[in-house]
Amino acid sequence: MAGRWMDFGLYGANGAPGAEALGTGIESMVTGIASPVESDRGRAARLRYLTATDAGYEAMDRAGIHVSPRTLIAWLADEVIPRRDNLARLDAAYWDLRRRNVAADLKRRLHNGGRGTRVEINPVNQSAIDRKHQHDLSTRSVNVRDLGLWARAVDAWMDDDLEELDAVWDEIIEDLGSDYDTYSNLSSIGWAA
Repeated sequence: MAGRWMDFGLYGANGAPGAEALGTGIESMVTGIASPVESDRGRAARLRYLTATDAGYEAMDRAGIHVSPRTLIAWLADEVIPRRDNLARLDAAYWDLRRRNVAADLKRRLHNGGRGTRVEINPVNQSAIDRKHQHDLSTRSVNVRDLGLWARAVDAWMDDDLEELDAVWDEIIEDLGSDYDTYSNLSSIGWAA
């Protein structure tokens, strides 16, 4: 991990290592049905989403949902409510598929037909630091140029590989010039994608 912030937070700076902020930024794009899987609406929405594509059936398989077609049809028709363990598996399959779809979409949007997209890098929050200890930090806006590098970041996020995210973040901030070390810890990352 890059960074001369050996005693990060000593004077009250608030933020997270860049790799974590990067992962959090991507994770914030994963949205979905808010209704719990135990509710009629939540269960029905998850079942519709999962049974709409082959990828949904694959997600159910990964989550350990192995029921007969007849049982699945009964679930979809709301004739039978899945057992508690299968409800948990449905929820896991739903969020797994949401994450995979967001990852694929994000890679496409970051590339943006070869034009790239803007990513906003917000430095640590220094509002709790005495004025004499504050540094002159500004938000940086970068255009994604190296899709391979950012695709690696998305893949590392999908794999929950913080070590790889950290390695990717170190490469990303090298492009920020001589003050790159300032961005080894961040308050957040914003995406135009």
